[in-house]
Amino acid sequence: MPLWPKDNINRIGEACHGGPDYAEMERLGIVPEGIIDFSSNLNPYFSPLAIREVLEGVDINCYPDTESIALRRAIAGKTGLSVDNIIAGNGSTELIRLAATAYLEAGDKAFIMEPTYGEYRTACQIAGAEIIVQRLSESNRFAADIDATVRLIKDNHPRAIFLCNPNNPTGYYLSREEFGQILEAAPDSLIILDEAYISFTEEAWSSFEFIDKGNLLVVRSMTKDCSLAGLRLGYAVANREINRAMNRIRPPWNVNAVAQSAGIMALQETEVMQCSLEKIQAGKRYLIEEIKKLRFPCLPSAANFFLVRVGNAAEYREKLLKKSILVRDCASFGLPEYIRIAVNTMENNQKLVSSMQEIARGV
Repeated sequence: MPLWPKDNINRIGEACHGGPDYAEMERLGIVPEGIIDFSSNLNPYFSPLAIREVLEGVDINCYPDTESIALRRAIAGKTGLSVDNIIAGNGSTELIRLAATAYLEAGDKAFIMEPTYGEYRTACQIAGAEIIVQRLSESNRFAADIDATVRLIKDNHPRAIFLCNPNNPTGYYLSREEFGQILEAAPDSLIILDEAYISFTEEAWSSFEFIDKGNLLVVRSMTKDCSLAGLRLGYAVANREINRAMNRIRPPWNVNAVAQSAGIMALQETEVMQCSLEKIQAGKRYLIEEIKKLRFPCLPSAANFFLVRVGNAAEYREKLLKKSILVRDCASFGLPEYIRIAVNTMENNQKLVSSMQEIARGV
């Protein structure tokens, strides 16, 4: 007789992500090293030589600091927060799962505004929670309907609320006022505010001012803006009670020594970061302008990526892939007519535009 896992584990669907699918590349006879990746929402410019030098000096024969104290102190110094308000994670996704594990159990309700990052749903399914979904409207460019959000929250009293701001994949950015309305409607819910792409957002407001409300967990990624995806690094900010609960279930040594050292160095590279963000904004303007000339609608976005309506997204993605260009097919978000494009270097942006022009000409 086979040994089956818990029922809720059997019901978990696969959360799709950007980045190369190496099995697919092998099947198509494509060399992964030759691919230009527009499917991963990373900073293509941030790779200071100083970080590489730090990596060479890390002693990998020793266990890393299980509390990531030096890294947390560096984050505290950068953000103006207390070290006790910060918990480091092996990427923001680990922190999202820790929050769901610590605060959700079978029978609880969790609220998710979709389309959005698929790992929120996965984290809830692992915990066995019931998911309440607000599906945003394509006709409104996937902008938040805060009145409907507040009604759903008040009607369902969710134990947890997952918000991505700016949202992946739509790039919609909740204003301070909109978030304030959600926070006011849910005094008894844990609000997990995922700000993985906040560094790319111009004129962003600070969510940290709401930490003292006692029910807010802000999650941030350092893999996106600091280009540390291969090392996995993120952090969360909350009051001491929430962090204490998450630390009870956090795996020991969850952030490796290389990631901790690289994160500390990356936080010091303020000038490099600012320069890279300016280049990304310029690249984003260029891409949108050129893609619109091809009569493809581009949705407004506050992040370093944006949605493009191309018709059959899977088919269009494959056409680009044959030209060694990888974009995100958004069918997994429930958006089969859209691809998501993350800004790359200007040279690569121009290659993408040229490839799209060739497809338009039937080349």
